[in-house]
Amino acid sequence: MNNSVGNTGRVLWAGLRALIVLTVVCGVLYPLAVTGIAQLVFPGKANGSEIKDDGKVVGSALIGQRYDLPLKEGQETAAPDLRWFQPRPSNGLGTNSVNTQYALLLSGATNRSADNAELISWVKEAKAAVVKDNSTADYQVKPSQVPAEAVTSSGSGLDPHISPAYAELQVHRVAERNHLTVAQVDKLVADHTDDRILGFIGEPRVNVLQLNTALKDLVAKG
Repeated sequence: MNNSVGNTGRVLWAGLRALIVLTVVCGVLYPLAVTGIAQLVFPGKANGSEIKDDGKVVGSALIGQRYDLPLKEGQETAAPDLRWFQPRPSNGLGTNSVNTQYALLLSGATNRSADNAELISWVKEAKAAVVKDNSTADYQVKPSQVPAEAVTSSGSGLDPHISPAYAELQVHRVAERNHLTVAQVDKLVADHTDDRILGFIGEPRVNVLQLNTALKDLVAKG
């Protein structure tokens, strides 16, 4: 009987020691080591790919933001603030003041099929809005110029990028609204266009938050 109790006690003590050791190694030392290495090797990515403006975090390069006007009384959907480059449509982005805050509310696509009547209606309305919003007195957008991502959301609904074609489509409108020249805004887009990874992976892309942050600085300089 005593031997049985003693054996049980030794097994329990061995198990407790293993638990303590594994907790310290796997729950404390390993996370600290990984965090320390990440902070040394790629601190920006380790901290969430933050984008700062005047020393303040305004978002992440990995998460898209909306650029909308404040909601008016009785208004259910915020209108886009056309001073800024607009991202692709999304079901998961909350209304945000430009470059001052970001809120992750929901991630997900519409889950509607390509022949869904409601989705088709949304796309047609979005296309008409893109044409209307981006046409200026000296630049008329044609429906054939509107790229697919300008009227469809990404799978996650949080894609922070648009194509150079969609960014170029917005240049005249952004220039007009901010009293800049088309050449100035064109250069801004060119400077913030990322090429394919390693020259062959993916497509050229423009990060909307980074582009609008640079636009804000350009407008401030006059």
